[in-house]
Amino acid sequence: MSGLVLKARHGLGEKVCAEALVAKDGFSARYDLNRWEGVFSRPAHKLVGYSYVGRILVLDTAKGGVASAWMLHEMQSRNMAPVAIVFNTVNPILAQGAALGGITMLAGFDIDVTQAVPHGATLELDPAKKTLRVVREADGVPVSAQFSHGQREASPIHISPRN
Repeated sequence: MSGLVLKARHGLGEKVCAEALVAKDGFSARYDLNRWEGVFSRPAHKLVGYSYVGRILVLDTAKGGVASAWMLHEMQSRNMAPVAIVFNTVNPILAQGAALGGITMLAGFDIDVTQAVPHGATLELDPAKKTLRVVREADGVPVSAQFSHGQREASPIHISPRN
């Protein structure tokens, strides 16, 4: 799977590289996240307990409206935001929120991106080219180390510098 390249129909933001959190689930910054601790907190979410800070979120669809969009901006202002968000489908309001928050986003693939991208893999996103590339596999190690407040931290990440 390493070297897999997917092409999106929509992209915005800067080129980034980070570890992926992948789930066939939706995303609402308002209802799915504890924005103060930096973890998914809605009990029914497939990524509950995982830290999203500094990660690339690969999810099925964007949920929510203006409140979620503003929350992305607020999270970024406190350095508690994901590096990027990747969706099968996205709504215009969340796309505006990603732009306002300075969060890279790709959306609209010909295949289900949540099935194609391995959880824990390192991804490179290039919005100018609208590409997602798997640059490193997840090493086959489960992401399950326990931390305070039930938080589960993924393996170390390497994020490209952002200007």
